[in-house]
Amino acid sequence: MPHVTYLWDDAHAASLSPADRLVYRSNILGADQRITNTGGGNTSAKLTETDPLTGQPVQVLWVKGSGGDLRTSTRANFSSLYQDRLLQLPQVYAGLGERGVKSPAEDHMVGLYPHCTFNLNPRATSIDTPLHAFVPAAHVDHMHPNAVISVAASRHSERLTREIYGDEVVWTPWQRPGFELGLTLQSVVAAHPSARGIVLGQHGLINWADDDKACYELTLSLITKAAEYIEARDKGADTFGGQKYPDIDAAQRDAVLVEILPWLRGLVSSQKRMVATLQHDETILRFVNSHHAPRLAELGTSCPDHFLRTKIKPLYVAWDPGTSDIEGLRRRLIDGLEQYRRDYAAYYEACRRPDSPAMRDPNPTVILIPGLGMITFGKDKSESRVTAEFYNCAVEVMRGAEAIDEYVALPQQEAFDIEYWLLEEAKLQRMPAEKAMARRVVVVVGAGSGIGKAVAHRVAADGAHVVCADLSAETATATAAELTTRHGQGIGVAGSGLSGCGPAVGSVVDVTDRASVRGLVRDALFAYGGIDHVVVTAGIFPTPDATGHVTDAMWRTTFDINVMGGYLIADECRAVWEAQQLPGSLVLTTSVNAVVAKKGSAAYDASKAAANHLVRTLAVELAPLVRVNGLAPATVVQGSTMFPKERVMASLAKYGIAFDPEASGDALRALLAGFYAQRTLTKQPITPEDQAEAAYFLISDRTGRITGQVLHVDGGLAEAFVR
Repeated sequence: MPHVTYLWDDAHAASLSPADRLVYRSNILGADQRITNTGGGNTSAKLTETDPLTGQPVQVLWVKGSGGDLRTSTRANFSSLYQDRLLQLPQVYAGLGERGVKSPAEDHMVGLYPHCTFNLNPRATSIDTPLHAFVPAAHVDHMHPNAVISVAASRHSERLTREIYGDEVVWTPWQRPGFELGLTLQSVVAAHPSARGIVLGQHGLINWADDDKACYELTLSLITKAAEYIEARDKGADTFGGQKYPDIDAAQRDAVLVEILPWLRGLVSSQKRMVATLQHDETILRFVNSHHAPRLAELGTSCPDHFLRTKIKPLYVAWDPGTSDIEGLRRRLIDGLEQYRRDYAAYYEACRRPDSPAMRDPNPTVILIPGLGMITFGKDKSESRVTAEFYNCAVEVMRGAEAIDEYVALPQQEAFDIEYWLLEEAKLQRMPAEKAMARRVVVVVGAGSGIGKAVAHRVAADGAHVVCADLSAETATATAAELTTRHGQGIGVAGSGLSGCGPAVGSVVDVTDRASVRGLVRDALFAYGGIDHVVVTAGIFPTPDATGHVTDAMWRTTFDINVMGGYLIADECRAVWEAQQLPGSLVLTTSVNAVVAKKGSAAYDASKAAANHLVRTLAVELAPLVRVNGLAPATVVQGSTMFPKERVMASLAKYGIAFDPEASGDALRALLAGFYAQRTLTKQPITPEDQAEAAYFLISDRTGRITGQVLHVDGGLAEAFVR
């Protein structure tokens, strides 16, 4: 099936319980973005269950709950409700005053759904529950397919529905989701007993069957009919009026993005920091480069799921990429952002209700630029990726509608009443408070092992997006994968190249090579749009020979890594921080050896003393925008690449501690760590997690008035006390 992917497996379905068959059907529908968008649509099944109190069989509606996503849902994402109680709700509603679409009575009904819950299921019910309960078939699919929404969002949608489907599908005009829409569908089904589906004007598709496989196949069949109708009328090279602006090569596009991304992120973060996703595939470039893109972008989106993320419309910037005029692009972006904010405020004032929530952030979440593609923003990577996915869907909807008719968006008042719906606002207010590092991008250099790895885990646990950088591609990628597995990829299927990442991404860097450092910064920009905090833990301890000396070359290498490396990182990130104009912070890992003279470690100790002063110098140079502090560990043996077995044995020999040369590296490290612990005032081994906690503290807002300082985390070494 060229327009959808058929995934039903009879053998697998036969192995599942009725409720799990619903989950399976939902997952395979959600797996195809052409069928429904992330988080969009819902499915249901009316199943016979045993009442836990009476032991009698009862009919139960299993329906995707509020906030779920079909592609990733498990049974826990589905609500279960007594069907007979749901069918009694219209009688309750009839007894309320001032009924109707958007009435207080309609919203009141949402609070009654939990009273229909079967078996104490804690999953909150969806606003679309009545759509499923009041359609009498056993199985119902409500999808947001691009092809069908193209029909639903066309000016002559009703006529097109008849032309494509005949009597098989009925058309209804736009109506806000809720109890009244459920009653409307109940009436439509009763009036058209032979119909198998309904096109919901400017919204989507709902269809039904008494067998779950038949319902799945009907969904795919109805989508295919709309897609084939559109394909037969596709305008080819004239899509969106044809190409107006030239394509530019990837290298040129990337160079422009590196210049504008941090600056743009700063502008759209005027109220709260935002995280970016970039999309520049062939489909989105065809749209942004076209003649009709300005007109269509100004109309905004149609499907309610779309504009809850994309806002009422995107910001389209009419920049000619053929000119390579970056300053001209900046001017157009500034003017466009100022006008967008004015337009959004005017939209709010024109549509607000007496009880509407306060106006939200007036900055755009979708920015379209010819030649560059689409840049979306959200509170985190997941949200910005979903926003990109939704506008990708909107572009496909506009393409289809313009091929067969004329695209029309939802009226502004209707869009406003969804965006500022009190029920949506209540949902936002119930969300947990954002974590301390939410909306932040943290680059950890040396994240592949030891202290750096611990820092990456610590900041990610508090909501940060982490660029895990290391000289080793394998370990950098492994740490990023650990973070993604632990914290989740998030939702949304979008983002070109590196920008399709989750909460963490790996990057290779050689801190002694400016070009390599520049590549790290570029990776951070393409992944998340900017940089907020940097923690450098990369370092080297040159193991001396039997006489306690290191080579001249190793002296240079030690200073290159431990001193110049920190400088190059700071210098390359400086342009990003200055472009963003958002407060940032930098932590360089030095060592207590910087203030304690020792025999046999001159290169290391001298380099760390220099690094201490580099902290102070950079604090002065980067003030007031960026705070710079140092973290001075001591004897962190566990998990550190700076303590290979050879160095550990050399240290044990230096301190006269007996050891077995055949023992494992971990055993020898434990022996050395125990010795070091006894030298401290606290008598405790120092771990990478201890250092990570200190690094987190230094980059966090809790130390917003501290800069130019070096914090010793050494368990209490009296000889390292600063005098």
